[in-house]
Amino acid sequence: MDDAWGPEATNRVVGGDADAIERSTEAALRPTSLGEFIGQESVRDQLSLVLKAAAARGASADHVLLSGPPGLGKTTLAMIVAGELGAALRVTSGPAIQHAGDLAAILSSLEDGDVLFIDEIHRLARPVEEMLYLAMEDFRVDVIVGKGPGATSIPLTLPGFTVVGATTRAGLLPAPLRDRFGFTAHLDFYSPEELLRIVDRSAGKLDFVIASDAAAEIASRSRGTPRIANRLLRRVRDWAEVHGDGDGTLAAARAALEMYEVDDRGLDRLDRAVLTALCTRFGGGPVGLATLAVSVGEEAETVESVVEPFLVREGLVMRTARGRVATAEAFAHLGGKPGSGPTSRLFE
Repeated sequence: MDDAWGPEATNRVVGGDADAIERSTEAALRPTSLGEFIGQESVRDQLSLVLKAAAARGASADHVLLSGPPGLGKTTLAMIVAGELGAALRVTSGPAIQHAGDLAAILSSLEDGDVLFIDEIHRLARPVEEMLYLAMEDFRVDVIVGKGPGATSIPLTLPGFTVVGATTRAGLLPAPLRDRFGFTAHLDFYSPEELLRIVDRSAGKLDFVIASDAAAEIASRSRGTPRIANRLLRRVRDWAEVHGDGDGTLAAARAALEMYEVDDRGLDRLDRAVLTALCTRFGGGPVGLATLAVSVGEEAETVESVVEPFLVREGLVMRTARGRVATAEAFAHLGGKPGSGPTSRLFE
């Protein structure tokens, strides 16, 4: 048999198909209009006004900047902007545009009214940012042809387009770039009630029958984040189909969430590992970020950007000038009492 169709190749194809199905399922759960979008009422109302006014004028909408933690709907809103305007959506990201020439190629391929979505816009290189300033404000770019003294600048006029930028770290955006956006919005974490509505809507899209108390259980453990709520819902559905009768009962939800190590406050394995290390190995702190990250075998950036925001928001960890400190609530959550140092025995 040809090696290309051996067991290893079969595993690769199956794995790829599984990933594609998961992405397809996630995409199917996205709302396609502002009317379907749950939560962020103020942002929805403001954005709706911007889009309706642009449509009434028959012009491109102002550039839009969306900031906030991951999983709150920035990409979904970018897709909705294009849909509401009846425009084509072009998608790229800051790290993918390494050179000004890369951006020039993207911009020159846009058609009138297109929406250009730039994810992680705070990670654009400086030369790319400078070209984007001009493109967003004057709808033109200067293309440099040649090198050295013989180089010439050729102005290229662009059709009207709308940039939708998304960032998890708005503070890293240079002021000149922020000023080019006509509408800026910050997305906040969702309330349990909003997440419950999202879980109910997604369950309907998945043709999955879920009890109200089971949906509430998922919502309460989703860290205020729709992406996490939808992911946990799919895992509960998996558990119900494999180990249950196919329905989303409260018992099925709790069993599935326990299997995936999501506790009643929404902390997952990595969250608890960080919290346990802080409380047991370092006596509650203070301890530096790098040291804490090494103690759990993770990158410092992962701990800082993925784990810490939730632990701080939950009142379990404090950031201080000397380092990270566990609160009394953190010790209580882990079942111990605050100690006095790294050698204190917290769980006797």
